[in-house]
Amino acid sequence: MNQPIIDLEGVCRSYERGNEVLQVLDHLDLEMQRGTFYALMGPSGSGKTTLLNLIGGLDRPDTGRLAVCGEELQDLSSSELARWRADNVGFVFQGFNLLPVLTALENVEMPLSLTPLSRSRRRAQAELALELVGLKDRMQHRPRELSGGQEQRVAIARAIATDPALILADEPTGDLDRASADQVLELLQKLNDELEKTILMVTHDPRAADHASAIVHLDKGRLGSIETTTRGAMQAAQPRS
Repeated sequence: MNQPIIDLEGVCRSYERGNEVLQVLDHLDLEMQRGTFYALMGPSGSGKTTLLNLIGGLDRPDTGRLAVCGEELQDLSSSELARWRADNVGFVFQGFNLLPVLTALENVEMPLSLTPLSRSRRRAQAELALELVGLKDRMQHRPRELSGGQEQRVAIARAIATDPALILADEPTGDLDRASADQVLELLQKLNDELEKTILMVTHDPRAADHASAIVHLDKGRLGSIETTTRGAMQAAQPRS
């Protein structure tokens, strides 16, 4: 059996608010399989973004075991964790987080500056990522010259430029109209289907969750259920070669 790409055992995370301690994740156990598109759902305050930040190495658990992409994250130093993130994870946020003074190509190329690749190789990978998201003809445009949907596709290109195994998306369609949102969701499906990227997407939108293969429900810091979507059932019926 393949080792899960995400494996949490007894993970706890709390925060202090004044004199009060808020238990956000409460002894959470969770396994996620490589090459699957997951939607993470739950009411506000259920711990979704906290969980995403832990899995992406942006935060640390108070207690528990957190293994992602074959690495025990709780054992890594800050510098080791930063390197691990750069090698393994692509982030997509609700706010596009593009630098307005840079072109689409320059924004996508930014994370590659942390790699040992030559300048020409970095540029080639950034161009390929923009081509994959359908923005080959917008490479020299700055964010103000792009629609919201195009900006999010640039953000996705930036996330995949380093060829990460795992893509973490926090409400990636929250600021988009329905047509643009559907385009972004179809792009995430394509990355899952054709490049076999593992995707974990936080969303409140059931229509967005339907694009995933499985839905993980979180409530009050604990795992509720994991259900297979219609798309996931179709994938299971037609396994990849």
